[in-house]
Amino acid sequence: MKQTEVLLQPNPNARIEEFFYEKLDRKAPSRMNNPELLGQYMIDAGNEFGPGTAYGNALIKCGETQKQIGTADRELIQTSAINFLTPLRNFIEGDYKTITKERKLLQNKRLDLDAAKTRLKKAKVAEARAAQLNTSQPEENNIMIWAEEVTKSEQEVRITQSEFDRQAEITRLLLEGISSTHAHHLRCLNDFVEAQMTYYAQCYKYMLDLQKQLGSFPSTFLSNNNQSSSAPVQSVSTPSVLASASASLPSVSNSVVTSGISELKSSSGSRKARVLYDYDAANSSELSLLADEVITVYSIPGMDSDWLMGERGNQKGKVPITYLELLN
Repeated sequence: MKQTEVLLQPNPNARIEEFFYEKLDRKAPSRMNNPELLGQYMIDAGNEFGPGTAYGNALIKCGETQKQIGTADRELIQTSAINFLTPLRNFIEGDYKTITKERKLLQNKRLDLDAAKTRLKKAKVAEARAAQLNTSQPEENNIMIWAEEVTKSEQEVRITQSEFDRQAEITRLLLEGISSTHAHHLRCLNDFVEAQMTYYAQCYKYMLDLQKQLGSFPSTFLSNNNQSSSAPVQSVSTPSVLASASASLPSVSNSVVTSGISELKSSSGSRKARVLYDYDAANSSELSLLADEVITVYSIPGMDSDWLMGERGNQKGKVPITYLELLN
């Protein structure tokens, strides 16, 4: 519950302030959140630069979007507080405290019952011992005393047993309601997830719209206040990013795919191989690798030509051949 509050309101001072206002049963003053503040500053700066300039116009558009995100953030906090935090807090501060109190009381009743049973047992042992030594008048008096003590202890056990049974029934009835409480909290958790989903979908939509607006006049990014920019922005297309990313991946030359791998694939034997690079398995059918470790590899019929089966102790899975160097 506390971490959810931190997520929704990262500012600890604001959380403390809201706590005090809540305890005083007063409404906390409305303040702009961080996205709204950023949006307002962007709009002010854009107006100073001039709405007719490219940079000023872009600042204003960005500021308006930031304020939209701030509004969505405020709605997320409000919805999450009502549908998730409040029911959870009510349970913790209400029913949970009652259950904890009654369980502690049950524990005390059990200790009282155990103590009464122990006293009864001691009284019976003392009575039996006095009866065995019944050779004089004083001993008869002792038997009567211990008999009275046994009777008193038995009555105490009956009373404490009755109190324990009654408290056990109360605690049992309270605990039986936990299953319905869990079901209610599960619905609250679903509401919280749905509120987050709505929030992130709104943020994505706002940013997508902003991106389209900024991209509708790309030539204006090269000038501001009718002055040419000395360093025009170089656009990077998706294919160039993918090409540079693929260039950084481990590559394999024709010399790596040697006859050794071909022979291994065509035979039913196995070979030792050294791992060239770290590799994180994408799913349970693959085997994660660490650079410089030595594993056993082999091929199975129907396997993709770019993969081998790898074994490390009791672990095994598919491994890419481009990450391996076969050992003699």
